[in-house]
Amino acid sequence: MKTENRVLLKKRAVEMAKEPELKTEGSEYIGIIAFTLSEENYGIETDFVREVYHIKEFTALPGVPSYILGVINVRGKILEVIDLKKLFNLPEKGIGELNKVIILHNDQMEFGILADVVHGTQIVAVKDIRAVPYTVSGIGEEYLMGVTKERLIILSAENLLTDKSIIVNEEVI
Repeated sequence: MKTENRVLLKKRAVEMAKEPELKTEGSEYIGIIAFTLSEENYGIETDFVREVYHIKEFTALPGVPSYILGVINVRGKILEVIDLKKLFNLPEKGIGELNKVIILHNDQMEFGILADVVHGTQIVAVKDIRAVPYTVSGIGEEYLMGVTKERLIILSAENLLTDKSIIVNEEVI
């Protein structure tokens, strides 16, 4: 391949690898990771995602609420994994090869949430996120930011991370 072709291809690759510019007047955007739970599409803010981890094995814990799948070891760190399908009362289909754990974190908390399939990242305009429909009620409502016109349910990672009621922290005497 000629040198000039290589230079051109490298320049194109660099341009294509750049993050898209989000300079639209009066608009605010958030990055999300899109994933599936029980045939429904969800998204969660990337600002609170440390990584997406392929679940190889986990250790179930006795005596914890049913929405706690168990714990996993991620490079020497033990993390709790929450099954949102159980927390939101969604149909379950078991754990397979495509399941991933989305590891959420903030200054005080870090844990994983189980996803059936992770589709990748997207950028969503905040103005395109509609309020949670009035038909949604029950256990998952406090964790929802809203729904996009593409029917992507946006979860509030901040609310999940700050809700002390979903974290099990009991000492055995």
